[in-house]
Amino acid sequence: MDWQNLKYLVVGSGFFGATMAERIASQLNEKVLLIDKRPHIGGNCHSQTDEETSIEYHTYGTHIFHTSNELVWNYINQFTSFNGYRHQVLTTYENKVYQLPINLETINSFYNLSLKPFEVEQFLKEQIGNDYIEHPSNFEEKAINLIGKKLYEAFIKGYSKKQWGCSPAQLPVDILNRLPFRKSYNESYYNSKWQGIPEFGYTAIFEKMLSHPNIEIRLNTDFFSLRSHLYPDTKIIYSGPIDSYFDYCYGKLEWRTLEFEKEIIEVEDYQGTSVMNYADEEIPFTRIHEPRHLHTERNYPDNKTLIIREYSKADDGKNPYYPLHNIKNRELVLKYRALADSQPNLIIAGRLGDYRYYDMHDTIHRALSLFNERMMK
Repeated sequence: MDWQNLKYLVVGSGFFGATMAERIASQLNEKVLLIDKRPHIGGNCHSQTDEETSIEYHTYGTHIFHTSNELVWNYINQFTSFNGYRHQVLTTYENKVYQLPINLETINSFYNLSLKPFEVEQFLKEQIGNDYIEHPSNFEEKAINLIGKKLYEAFIKGYSKKQWGCSPAQLPVDILNRLPFRKSYNESYYNSKWQGIPEFGYTAIFEKMLSHPNIEIRLNTDFFSLRSHLYPDTKIIYSGPIDSYFDYCYGKLEWRTLEFEKEIIEVEDYQGTSVMNYADEEIPFTRIHEPRHLHTERNYPDNKTLIIREYSKADDGKNPYYPLHNIKNRELVLKYRALADSQPNLIIAGRLGDYRYYDMHDTIHRALSLFNERMMK
């Protein structure tokens, strides 16, 4: 590699890195080297096919593409088409299945009632009663203010403790913003204008995005092993954890990671939906994925199915997934962000780089915006 003449280096081949590399190659007509420490492209959005069942699954948990952003939708449709999948999530609590997010069906089923939509607000107000807190200071208090203690303890408390590894009382209020709540029977998880699953899987998207002749890809390549070879003029687009880039000089940010356990079940359909949450705290996994339901247009076997149990763990520094947004980490990431912003040839962004809980469309939009702001000058 001619390091001296390397103008653009992209670290990470998820949606942020792939979008940036594609834009540099196609819009600037410049050569770009993209590296990834994993043996595949696509980051956490990678998909693959199970050999025994021929069922395509998402390697790092079910990913549903959804957006109301026309810019993002038009961009991603250059590289794929989508099927008609609409995401629905169910949750199991005490061996009974309920709708999630919490909606009118969940409430009526849980309380064995037949409330009408206009009756929900008053009913929940009575349920909340003396538990209401005027100025909620954490996730737990905010949730109880919204739906009452009984629904909170059934559907949110145990699941959140498993997902985040701490009491919901230790989590910030704004995490609740990711959990929709409805007074109607609307059972769709997302309200986005467009949603679906890529017809040929996620990996095929990345293969097309990164097929430009100006893009060179090196997998199984750790950025820190080649960092000393880089010249100061190289523009680095880094989508890894922001604290690791600066060798944890201010301390380590906290992350959650996921582990997956695959199993082949000799039935056609195990749970009837792509994602089933498990709200009971004593059940160690947070949810079970059954990926055959993502592609109902495909001819999958009728005598076996693939299920994948998901476990949330404290990150060991090797595979961070979700930022833990407490006050300590928010203050810490601001220090790292100021350090990154002080270096003109460095862009750090993406879910890990920004230390933000981005969905896929957020990540793509962030990449497109940064490309226009920082690269099109």
